[in-house]
Amino acid sequence: MYVITTEASFDAAHFLKDYPGKCHNIHGHRWKVQVSLQAETLGAEGMVIDFGIIKKDLKALCETFDHTLIIEEGSLKPQTVAALQEEDFALSFVPFRPTAEHLSRYFFEALQKYSVLSVDVYETPGNKAHYEL
Repeated sequence: MYVITTEASFDAAHFLKDYPGKCHNIHGHRWKVQVSLQAETLGAEGMVIDFGIIKKDLKALCETFDHTLIIEEGSLKPQTVAALQEEDFALSFVPFRPTAEHLSRYFFEALQKYSVLSVDVYETPGNKAHYEL
């Protein structure tokens, strides 16, 4: 089995509504996303895939979150959202709790046109979430 891995990163804030610790407050991370692709055999070029192809798609996904506040849908009062939008803050709404675990699955599913083996999302250099089937 051949496996290649590439990565991209983005800076974004999030919070965990009703969490009983510090993560309840808005805080930011330099998120790093590593995607591993697999193949039983190599293509005619001698590659699993050209790194440039997967890097382009991964970077585009990361850019949708870059320098935004990632918000779980329904976790803020409508008037709070309206106030943030009025202040022209960049907001990224997701239908899940914005944890590294959920983000790893999000990136895994978003890149399914490739033979994704796994996705790792680092919230900090020493803490990551891993998702694979």
